[in-house]
Amino acid sequence: MSLDSRKKQILQAIIDDYIETAEPVASKGLVDRHDFHVSSATVRNEMADLENLGYLEQPHTSAGRIPSDKGYREYVDSMLRVDDISSKEAREISERITESFDELTGLLRKASSALAEKTGYISLALSPRLRKSYLTQLKMLMIEPGKVLVVVVLSAGVVKDKIARVPDFLSAEQLYAVSNAIESGLCGRSLEEITLVTVTSAVKGANLPDILLNQILFEAYTAIKQADNLELYMEGTNKMLSYPEFRDNDRARTLFDTLSRDRIIAGYINEVSETHNSPTYMIRIGQEIQVEGLQDCSFVTTTYNIGDKVAGNIGVIGPKRMDYSKVVSQISFVRSTINDQIRKIKDANGGDT
Repeated sequence: MSLDSRKKQILQAIIDDYIETAEPVASKGLVDRHDFHVSSATVRNEMADLENLGYLEQPHTSAGRIPSDKGYREYVDSMLRVDDISSKEAREISERITESFDELTGLLRKASSALAEKTGYISLALSPRLRKSYLTQLKMLMIEPGKVLVVVVLSAGVVKDKIARVPDFLSAEQLYAVSNAIESGLCGRSLEEITLVTVTSAVKGANLPDILLNQILFEAYTAIKQADNLELYMEGTNKMLSYPEFRDNDRARTLFDTLSRDRIIAGYINEVSETHNSPTYMIRIGQEIQVEGLQDCSFVTTTYNIGDKVAGNIGVIGPKRMDYSKVVSQISFVRSTINDQIRKIKDANGGDT
């Protein structure tokens, strides 16, 4: 059953008030704050109808009503008005994101931080899927005997590094020679093409014992393959404690336990993006989020591109009564800024992705 204009007007007013106050909305307060041009009794009847239709809920301890997941869904689908962010906000976000960036990982971290600060909610940025990207550099740097830093640089502008163990008697000169051979042999190959066999082939003729060489090659191969792992950059988790919905210890503990399982969150965002074709944003509310522990939240996500292809995702998690208009306008601007900066990274790398 579709809602008539009066019911939509009342539902919108209830949600707007609840977003602002976090308090259940009673008919008297609603009539006092809004000019509906109808009697209080009519408003009460309409609220009762909205509750019967599943758009409102009544907490046991209150005479007022709060929106249900269905009510929020109606709100974001048919009532949400998204305005452009102010020029001041745009300037502040742009400066925060673009300050001294030189690679994609740093850009995503800054974007996530800026989004958390501006929305007041949890922000997430998911690293791109990089199988089609190719290797541009591989460096293995001796930190101390037996410990090396492996740095992998990809054409998408992503830099990944990891600490690896090698035999104590390996010299810095030997390590340098092997890493240079790997880089020369694999530079320009896509991640999906690189196997342990291709890494081994790149250093044929190296003057090192097999036992020593094999360990170095395995560490290099592992670092290259791990560069394609999805990484989740999350900021602002502590901000959720400032909202009344999460002052309950059990509810807060459930939320933070879920957020700590970042592989599950990353997998969910990736899975949702692959089944959703919207070029702008997507909103999931409460029970629509298929991750246990986020049923009291809403999740707004969008994508960013490398070239003309969707590469990764950014998102915001907040209470269901989040300020949807503000979040959508800010996440859309951040998306646009990320896309602009990725184009600059791409140009700086010679136009390759």
